[in-house]
Amino acid sequence: MSTFRTHSQTILGVVAGVAALFVASPAALAANITVPLDEIKVVTFESPVKVVYVGNPTIADVTVIDSTHVFVLGKSFGSTNIVALDDTGNQTAEDKVTVLNHDANIVTLQRGAGRSTLNCAQTRCEAAPIPGDDPMPYDTITSQVDKHQGQNLKAASGGGG
Repeated sequence: MSTFRTHSQTILGVVAGVAALFVASPAALAANITVPLDEIKVVTFESPVKVVYVGNPTIADVTVIDSTHVFVLGKSFGSTNIVALDDTGNQTAEDKVTVLNHDANIVTLQRGAGRSTLNCAQTRCEAAPIPGDDPMPYDTITSQVDKHQGQNLKAASGGGG
């Protein structure tokens, strides 16, 4: 019985030592970042970083503000991660990024299997297509938005209206 107790204590000591290594390592301390689709969130690192990588750039994107701050943009629904390296190439941070739908002002209109998303403010709702909406209204609305933005860019560059 005393041999088992000594063996158990040794195993517990090793487990505690390994756990302490993970807790002490800044790279092992991961944060959970949630960002609404098409919005940004400022992320602050505890120490300066030189490079930030995104696991899946179709889900989220990162723009470096300075050595301790980045913008994280939610591009499509899902989860990915970001990893930050310092100027010597050592990992200083790893954060999970989850892109979700907006919490407020969103109304989902379900017609059978079809879905449309609306953004509502006060007494008015406007179409606000998101991935997963019915293709027909989604494609029509995004095409109209693209055309409108193209006209604005053309006018802003002096190309007329």
